[in-house]
Amino acid sequence: MKKFLILVMVAILTTMAAGCMGEVKTYTDSGRTLDIGVDQEFVIALGSELTTLITGYGWQESHDDAMLEMVEKRYKLSGEAEQGVVGAGGVEYFRFKTLNTGKTEITMVYKRPWEEAVLDRKVFAVSIK
Repeated sequence: MKKFLILVMVAILTTMAAGCMGEVKTYTDSGRTLDIGVDQEFVIALGSELTTLITGYGWQESHDDAMLEMVEKRYKLSGEAEQGVVGAGGVEYFRFKTLNTGKTEITMVYKRPWEEAVLDRKVFAVSIK
């Protein structure tokens, strides 16, 4: 049930964030290729629990700097987390700008920066036209 609520919150927050950012598409599913034009921006939004962020866990990205530029990274608490609900989380947003045509990947890992152990991994394939 908790995972379902987090997914619902991610969907709602993603929709709200996309509206605030204009016509920028937001992606949460790493299972398909993102098709986008050159010199355009997009957002990857991934759920993250506040309790793990406090202990140092968070999403870390890696990408090809020749193909993509990370414009912004931010974290937004869910409404429940803002009200102090224990275990409530939020969403981490990664905004990218495409630089060149071609195919590339963005790898997202959920871990502590100082440890090798990875709790989750998502790979987003990007096709830039």
